[in-house]
Amino acid sequence: MSTNYKNGSVKTKSISTSSSSSFSSGYKSKPSVTSSLRRNSTGSAANSAAGLHKDTPGVSGRVRVAVRLRPRNSEELSTDADFADCVELQPELKRLKLRRNNWDSDTFEFDEVLTEFASQKRVYEVVAKPVVESVLEGYNGTVMAYGQTGTGKTYTLGKLGDEDTSARGIMVRAVEDIFAETDSISVSYIQLYMEMIQDLLDPANDNLSIMEDPKTGDITLPGASLIEVRDQQSFVELLRLGEAHRFATNTKLNTESSRSHAILMVHVKKSVGVSGENVNSKSHMNRTMKPPVVRKGKLIVVDLAGSERIDKSGSEGHTLEEAKSINLSLSALGKCINALAENSSHVPVRDSKLTRLLRDSFGGTARTSLVITIGPSPRHRGETSSTIMFGQRAMKVENMLKIKEEFDYKSLARKLDVQVESLIAQHERQQKAYQDEIEKISLEAKKQLSQAEKSFADSLEKERVKYQRDCMESIKKLEAQLAVNKIKEESLRNKPNEELIELKKLLENETRLRKTAEEEVKNLQNQVVQWKRSEVAGNAEIVKLRKMLEDEVHQREKLEEEISVLQNQLLQLSFDTDETRKQLESGDHSAEMTVDMGSLISPVRQPQMKHSGEQEKGSVAKLFEQVGLQKILSLLEAEDPDVRIHAVKVIANLAAEATNQEKIVEAGGLTSLLDLLTSSDDENIHRVAAGAIANLAMNETNQELIMSQGGISLLAMTAQNADDPQTLRMVAGAIANLCGNDKLQLVLRAEGGIKALLSMVRCRHPDVLAQVARGIANFAKCESRASTQGIKSGKSLLIEDGALGWIVKNANNEASPIRRHIELALCHLAQHVNAKDMISGGALWELVRISRDCSREDIRILARRTLSSSPSFQVELKRLRLNSG
Repeated sequence: MSTNYKNGSVKTKSISTSSSSSFSSGYKSKPSVTSSLRRNSTGSAANSAAGLHKDTPGVSGRVRVAVRLRPRNSEELSTDADFADCVELQPELKRLKLRRNNWDSDTFEFDEVLTEFASQKRVYEVVAKPVVESVLEGYNGTVMAYGQTGTGKTYTLGKLGDEDTSARGIMVRAVEDIFAETDSISVSYIQLYMEMIQDLLDPANDNLSIMEDPKTGDITLPGASLIEVRDQQSFVELLRLGEAHRFATNTKLNTESSRSHAILMVHVKKSVGVSGENVNSKSHMNRTMKPPVVRKGKLIVVDLAGSERIDKSGSEGHTLEEAKSINLSLSALGKCINALAENSSHVPVRDSKLTRLLRDSFGGTARTSLVITIGPSPRHRGETSSTIMFGQRAMKVENMLKIKEEFDYKSLARKLDVQVESLIAQHERQQKAYQDEIEKISLEAKKQLSQAEKSFADSLEKERVKYQRDCMESIKKLEAQLAVNKIKEESLRNKPNEELIELKKLLENETRLRKTAEEEVKNLQNQVVQWKRSEVAGNAEIVKLRKMLEDEVHQREKLEEEISVLQNQLLQLSFDTDETRKQLESGDHSAEMTVDMGSLISPVRQPQMKHSGEQEKGSVAKLFEQVGLQKILSLLEAEDPDVRIHAVKVIANLAAEATNQEKIVEAGGLTSLLDLLTSSDDENIHRVAAGAIANLAMNETNQELIMSQGGISLLAMTAQNADDPQTLRMVAGAIANLCGNDKLQLVLRAEGGIKALLSMVRCRHPDVLAQVARGIANFAKCESRASTQGIKSGKSLLIEDGALGWIVKNANNEASPIRRHIELALCHLAQHVNAKDMISGGALWELVRISRDCSREDIRILARRTLSSSPSFQVELKRLRLNSG
């Protein structure tokens, strides 16, 4: 294999952008303070031409880690079609499950969990946007991608999005947000290849050295290009130039595998003014004397080369040496992460140039966000597990964030000069305007004074005349009123004193009424006092009755417990009496058997199981070891229904373990369970027995025994007579397991297995419908396999029994398990000679919908392949003018 430059092989030293850009002669790194959980360096104030560096106390910040899952590629869709993904994402809980096998899995928690459907915008907002905002506030920030080769690190970080803007990566989106807050940035772009640092913007600089400040520990790269960029298009052109010079090659795992670590450094300078500003003149003078604050932040975006295993990537020759160098540098990074996570006193940052360059990102002063990329293929589970553990350890690393601020004294001096000149001119203008205003006010005051004196004299004369006229009119009115009063006085003297007598009578009535009202009020007050006393007595009586009621409740509970104990004792005495009678009738052998049965019934007759989960399994296993399978099976014929149902539950729990199934069948447990379906009328026994049969039906040998003993007919009869959804679910599950056996198709159909499944849809319970759908899917898959192998020909037995109508009706069911099984059944039914029936039954429309809208890609692909392989379907699609894709 030969190594080429990624995205092209042309080398150039200059670029043409839409705005002016200039290359600096060397890389000027801004001082930073390196600190960790164990060491905190305060740094020193450094004088520069721009101003005085401002050191602020650090803020603790943990490394944020997000995990992103890549969708399956074309090779994995064909190679791993029959295997489930090795990971299961739970984004709402921010959890990830890594499967060990079909039963066990390990659960990990991250700060964010991004599915294969997460957009580039969503990834940027979750992973990088908080870091970009911190950089604009004056902090250093790092965004890094880590993962196996081919899992989408470069796509996540460096995708330019020329054809589709929604596919833009973190680099382009981050600088776009930075340009929204500032007009200019400075950019450096380097790669670490075979432990050699090369400038991607000037490839001639292919051996840059790392310099470390002995006082502050800051890392700089003398000689690296530092380009000032003023618009987004210029930055995209710089990225395109740098990507053209990256090393890449073709491996078995990735057709364009990066062979170097790429590091983009964006320097941001932003003026934030002076805090604590007020509007008054005195504070304004204090404010202008303070220099403006300039915050300098640095954003580092690291696209790490993918880790790979040599036996899987097929690397050899020079490519093998590249892989070794990549794995060594990633191993050194992992050691540093481990040391920081474990709070070790020594962090081996000098083991690799990569760890020296990222010293500030892990355990330093930068805000760091890490996105780990993984693939779904179970063939790469080891690499996926290693990537997840790297992310888990990185989440334990704490950084001490520090803001970088400087005072710009030159800008302050220029500002003060302008303000002084402006104040002088303003003062002269104000002085001239002040003199003019004084003269104008003096003339206006004299004029207004003369007018006021004249107006006052006129008003005084008018008021005097008005008051004189009003006084004469008032005298005339008083004289007239006096004359009227004299006339009224004369008339009152002559009129009898009748009104006075009437008023006295009214006064006496009012006095009498008032006394009556006062007496009624006193009576009402006495009644209120009596009612209050009655209420207090009633409340006391209520409290007493409540206490008596509580005592009665406690007494009743005690009596119920005693009754329960007495019932159990009575049941035991009854059982012992029956056994004693049998012993007297059958002799010594029966007596010995009764003793064994008594010892068995005691653990079976537990009042209620107090433990669940593993404790219940342990109790069943202990009972199995102490009593023996034969004695447990003998209890299935007991007369007491409680004993029988407990025995059936024990057998069902034992049948759930594959190691016990053969023993149960050899001891006749399967025959006993089938007999219970006909001999017992208790639906609880039917439900538990059907569940036990369903567990046994998971074994192919047991399936043949069930069929040979008429199990399908018994299950069909039980389904016909049952109404409980849980009983129907157990029966449907047992038949569904039998439907998956290729050898039993004809017998199962002949004994009514398919019709029994279809009859249970009357229940409409989602769990029952899910089991029915699973059985139909298993049967359809076996038919499809038999037709492919040439064993079977002709119409599907499912269609002959009328299952197609129900399948089409529920093909778009809201319940995901039902819909998934029915979609698989439709795809398998449509693969052979059932095309005409499916077209007439309306199944073609559902196949087209599945090929377009199904949530599972493997089912969509199967539906498309089925539609494209059937001539009948193709003719009908053309007639209907539909596209099968």
